[in-house]
Amino acid sequence: MNVSCVVLTMGDRPAELARAVRSVLDQEGTDVEVVVVGNGAEVPEQPDDVITVRLPENVGIPAGRNQGVKAATGDVILFLDDDGWYRSRELAAYVRDRFAADPGLGAVSFRVADPHGGPDQRRHVPRLRAGDPERSSEVTTFLGGACAIRRAAFEQAGGLPEEFFYAHEESDLAWRLLDAGFRIEYDAAAVMYHPALPPTRHADFYRLNARNRVWLARRNLPWLLAVPYLAVWTLITLARERSAPSLRAWFAGFREGWRTSPGPRRPISWRTAWRMTRLGRPPIV
Repeated sequence: MNVSCVVLTMGDRPAELARAVRSVLDQEGTDVEVVVVGNGAEVPEQPDDVITVRLPENVGIPAGRNQGVKAATGDVILFLDDDGWYRSRELAAYVRDRFAADPGLGAVSFRVADPHGGPDQRRHVPRLRAGDPERSSEVTTFLGGACAIRRAAFEQAGGLPEEFFYAHEESDLAWRLLDAGFRIEYDAAAVMYHPALPPTRHADFYRLNARNRVWLARRNLPWLLAVPYLAVWTLITLARERSAPSLRAWFAGFREGWRTSPGPRRPISWRTAWRMTRLGRPPIV
């Protein structure tokens, strides 16, 4: 199986981008095709064997990654943010072998380690029981900037939802992968480095997080699950967040999610919902 890596950049971290690309080019045991996508930005000069794609405007994370997949040729696609990098030079070969050995494996989510030796962040472990980041398990979602996806599964599921721009696009794709019969695994042995940064650093975090949460439910869940799912996440947000401006932005996004089109609705089957429940994350949380 051939391997490609899509690296998304806004063009404002040239040193970090060079480090990310080098960590891919230095992989051993398999050649990795590198595609760097400039999302509304010029791509800094790259090594001759790196493919570059410049998008005229910032189209968002899911659309940018979709464009990178279109330019790539690999059977396995790695996604990497420009401020992350791979710890091991055997990662690509390891992941390739996992997909080659298991036709039902749709995606692998990597363990994200602090390059300064700090503890792994719980939010990077895509399951409810996130207390032990070094425990691998089957999961119901994955991390968009720290993963590998079988190209055939990615295309069968329709790729990432470009309407989302940022937040929850991975879960949307993950639920469609599961509904198509593929498995998703969190593999603690597949490690990448990424600085420990809060997601709230993004200006539209609360609005897009809430809007896309509603869109995720409207697109993918039977209504008997969509309503409790959104009710549960409203209660979780109220319990977690104490900032009035943040809550106002969240509820504005929640309203926007109901008032705007989320794109095509394709509810998962009840069989998939039960499968997610057995994996420890029922689609109401």
